[in-house]
Amino acid sequence: MTIRRGAISGPLASCAGGFAGELAGLGYGERTASGHLELLADLSGWLGREGLAAGALTEPRVAEFLKGRCDRGRRDLVTARGMEPLLGFLRRAGMVPAVSRQLPGGPGAGVLEAYRRYLASERGLAERGVLRYVEEAGRFVRRIAGEDGIDWAAVSAADVTRFVTEACSRPSGRPPSSSLLAALRSFLRFAQLEGWTDLPLAQAVPPVARRGGASLPRRLEPGELRRLLDGCDQDSAAGSRDYAILTLLVRLGLRAGEVARMRLGDIDWRAGELLVCGKGQRQEKMPLPGDVGEAVVGYLRHGRPRAVSRAVFLRLNVPLLGLTPIGVTSLVYRACDRAGLARVSAHPLRHTAATEMLRAGASLGEIGQTLRQRSPSATAIYAKVDHAALRQLALPWPGGAA
Repeated sequence: MTIRRGAISGPLASCAGGFAGELAGLGYGERTASGHLELLADLSGWLGREGLAAGALTEPRVAEFLKGRCDRGRRDLVTARGMEPLLGFLRRAGMVPAVSRQLPGGPGAGVLEAYRRYLASERGLAERGVLRYVEEAGRFVRRIAGEDGIDWAAVSAADVTRFVTEACSRPSGRPPSSSLLAALRSFLRFAQLEGWTDLPLAQAVPPVARRGGASLPRRLEPGELRRLLDGCDQDSAAGSRDYAILTLLVRLGLRAGEVARMRLGDIDWRAGELLVCGKGQRQEKMPLPGDVGEAVVGYLRHGRPRAVSRAVFLRLNVPLLGLTPIGVTSLVYRACDRAGLARVSAHPLRHTAATEMLRAGASLGEIGQTLRQRSPSATAIYAKVDHAALRQLALPWPGGAA
C-alpha cells in the first residue's frame, strides 16, 4: 500500500507509513485500509489547524474531533470504535496518551493509585481484576478517609468489622460478595506491607461461608465430548481453529484466558512442550500430547491467516488479533450449539479433562499438578466422580440384600 507524498500534513504525517504497514499486517483490504489512512490524514490535519501536538490528543479531544467529523457530513469511521485501530497504533508508538482509567476520587485517591500499581506490577493481576479490586477497596477507603486523607493511626479492627457488618445489612439482604471481602483483605495486607498501619487489619475480615463440595463438578460425558469435537469442520479455517482450542481445553484442562494468551513462541515443538501463562502471570511448562500437537499444527498450516500478531489463535475477521478469553468462551458456546448440547463455558471442559484423567487411572495429586492447582482442596472435588473407588467405601443398606 503506497502513500502519496505530501498527502498527509500535520503532526501525524510521519506515522502514515507505519500505520499502513500495521493495517496490512492485521489483514485489512486495500479499500478498508485506505479509509483508515484517510482518517489519519483528517485527524492530523485537524490537530494542525487547532495548533495541537499529538500528545494533546486526550479522550475529550478525540470526542471533539469525531463530532466535527460528523458535522462535516462524514458517515464512516465517526465512532470511538472506528478510531480504535488508529488510536491503538498511536498509543503503542507513544505519541498519544494511554486510555485513562478513572479511579475513585477524593482524599484516598493516592492510596488507591498505589494499590493499583501494586496489583498490576507485584501481583500480576490482569487489568480487569485490578479494576475490580480497586473499585471494591475504594468503598472502604471512602468510609475511612477524611478531608485531609486517611488517619491510619485511628483505623482499627472495629472499623473493618463495622464496614463488613454494614455491607451484610444492605436492603437486598444479600451477604457481601466474596470479591469485596477478598479485595478488602488484599488491600489491608498491602496497607500493612507499606507501613501505613502496624495492625494486621486483614485478620478482621471474616471469610465467606461456603458449602464446600455440595455439588458435583459440571462436566461432559464421553459421548457428549465426542459430539462436541466432531462438530468442528476441520477442513475450514474456523473449524480447524475451534477443534484445536477445544482439544487444548479438554485434554490439558487449560483455562480460557490461558488459551487466549498463547503465543507462537510458547510451543517448543522439538521438546514437545507448551509454556502456559496462568493465573498471576505464572509461567509453567506442560507436555504437549501428540493429538493436541496435531490439532494445533492443522490450524497453523491450514487455518491461521498470515498476520503480524504472535497470538496462536486469531479472530476470523479483521483486525486479525488474538482471541480474548471472552472470545474463547463464545467459541465453546457455538460448539455446544452445533453439537446439540446444553451450553457450557470453557471451565466445565477443564472439569471434563480432570474426570477423564481420573478414569484413566491418574491420582488426585497428578491431576492437581496437570491443572496447576496450588491447593489440594481444589482437586479433592474430583474424588466424588471416582465412582469405582467410592463404591468400595459404600456400606450395605440396612435391611438390603447382602
